[in-house]
Amino acid sequence: MNWDDTADTPADERPPVPPAERLVGSAADREDQAVEAALRPKDLGEFIGQEKVREQLDLVLRAARARGATADHVLLSGAPGLGKTTLSMIIAAEMGAPIRITSGPAIQHAGDLAAILSSLQEGEVLFLDEIHRMSRPAEEMLYMAMEDFRVDVIVGKGPGATAIPLELPPFTLVGATTRAGLLPPPLRDRFGFTAHMEFYEPRELERVVHRSAQLLDVGIETEGAAEIAGRSRGTPRIANRLLRRVRDYAQVKADGVITREIAAAALAVYEVDARGLDRLDRAVLEALLKLFAGGPVGLSTLAVAVGEERETVEEVAEPFLVREGLLARTPRGRVATPAAWTHLGLTPPGAATSGNGQQDLFGT
Repeated sequence: MNWDDTADTPADERPPVPPAERLVGSAADREDQAVEAALRPKDLGEFIGQEKVREQLDLVLRAARARGATADHVLLSGAPGLGKTTLSMIIAAEMGAPIRITSGPAIQHAGDLAAILSSLQEGEVLFLDEIHRMSRPAEEMLYMAMEDFRVDVIVGKGPGATAIPLELPPFTLVGATTRAGLLPPPLRDRFGFTAHMEFYEPRELERVVHRSAQLLDVGIETEGAAEIAGRSRGTPRIANRLLRRVRDYAQVKADGVITREIAAAALAVYEVDARGLDRLDRAVLEALLKLFAGGPVGLSTLAVAVGEERETVEEVAEPFLVREGLLARTPRGRVATPAAWTHLGLTPPGAATSGNGQQDLFGT
């Protein structure tokens, strides 16, 4: 099996696509994966942003190459779409090694992990996405594999069970997680290098958009790239996805060149506003403001109000709304901030108007 080709990887072993990014239909999914793969940087020199992480990782990889050894195990944490998978592929490319890709949810038994580890080649990179979701038995097996390059395979059951030691070739584990706090300390401590991926600044995302537009052979003006970058929520994956949708609009509705006006019109069609909020984000805010007067309201009640699952609201919409200062989590429930009222052009209950005509929010 060619583990470099995720299109050929079994479905249960592919890195999961975040819920907000899933498309209906396998053909559309494969096309999206192919485009994303084409836009991925191939080495650290092409990788945009994450300056500190790139500098530190470059030192780790250069030192390993100079020693003629495999690189230390690497843990990458951060929100989805910031480049963890891309960096894992770059690590393999920089080390001149093959890469094998799987994910934590696909490893539910120690035997699943043993089968993967026993087939690794010397120096191979094993990318384990969502490592925090791996089962506990597999996690405990991974401790010994990372530290001693050995696993004990249990044969039989009960008093007659025996442990057969299995030597492994040196390999590099690259773990990726969106929730580093869920990793047990013994697992975290076995990584030789850990890095936290930060959200991107608009200027960095503009460079990402320009690079991707060039690879997609799309004409784009500086202002058009800035418009897309400003609505991309600090995330390269979202910037590339919005670029493809704006490209479609520009090809159908205009001359194919992305200007600020074309980008703004296209993103309005796809319900992405000037601050980067999409349909779900606005639905959550509107329900919170219009139905519950700004809160506090429980998460389950809010999810029912917008017709979504509780987990979808909590994991897809809330992180960005909290980061933007539009929503706050409190012990009593979710509460809208004054900025949320302003963003939707609504007046908070109890807002008074002072003598000079200005609103005095909440009577303060």
